[in-house]
Amino acid sequence: MQLATRAVVTAVLAAVVAVAGFLGNLPLTLAVGVLAVVFAVGWPALAGLPFKPGSTVVVALGGLAAVLTVHLTDGQPYLRLLPLVLAAAILLAFINEMMRRDGRERLVESVTGTVAGVAVALAVAGWVATGREPGGENLVVAGALALAVGSAVVAVHLSPWFSALVTAAASAGAGALAGLLLPDVAVSAGALLGLAIGVLVAALHTLFDKLPSLSRRIPPLAAVTLPVMVTGFVVYVVERVLVG
Repeated sequence: MQLATRAVVTAVLAAVVAVAGFLGNLPLTLAVGVLAVVFAVGWPALAGLPFKPGSTVVVALGGLAAVLTVHLTDGQPYLRLLPLVLAAAILLAFINEMMRRDGRERLVESVTGTVAGVAVALAVAGWVATGREPGGENLVVAGALALAVGSAVVAVHLSPWFSALVTAAASAGAGALAGLLLPDVAVSAGALLGLAIGVLVAALHTLFDKLPSLSRRIPPLAAVTLPVMVTGFVVYVVERVLVG
C-alpha cells in the first residue's frame, strides 16, 4: 500500500472516531473496538512475528478487553484496571508460545512482539476514557480532527524534515481551530494536543515508510490503524493534564 493511500485511510479512520465520539460513548467504544481487531490482524505480519495466528488472537483479546473494561469501569480514573488487563494479556502471550508446535523458533522475539502489540492495542482505550470525562467528547473530536489533518498532510511529498514540520504545524492548527469551535476545549489545549499528534504522525511515517512488508496486503492494516490507536493515549493524557 502506497504512502498516500495509507495516509488517506488513516485520515478516514480518524474521521470515523471523531463522528463516533460526537455521537456518544457507546458508538465510540464500538468504533475503537473494531479498530483494535483490525490492528491485531495486521500487527504480527507488520512486525514479522513467527506465529501470526496466536499473536493476532492475543493482541485482539487484549485490545477488546481494554476497551470493554474502560467502558464499564465505574468512576474515575477510568484506566485504573488496565494494568490487570495488561497482566492477563502477557500471561496469554506466554500461553500462546506454549501452544506452538513449530519448534518455537525466535521465542523471545515472538513474546516481545506480541506484548508490544498488546501495549499499542491497550492505548486505544484512551479514546473511551476521554469520552467518558465531562466534556471529553469534544476533546475526542478535536484529537481525531488533528489526527485526520496530520495524516492527510503527511502524504504530501516533501523533504523528511520539512514534512515533519508541516505535519506538526497543520495538526496544531487543526487542534487550535477545534478549540475555537468546540466548547470545553481551550485553544491552547487544542493546539498542544494537535502538535503532539502531528509529531506522532510524522514519527510513525518515518518509522514505517521504508518497510518492505507494506507492499503486501495484511501489514498495512496495522500501519493505518496504529496512529489512531496510540493517539487515544495522547488525547487522554492531554485531557487529564490540561483539561481535567
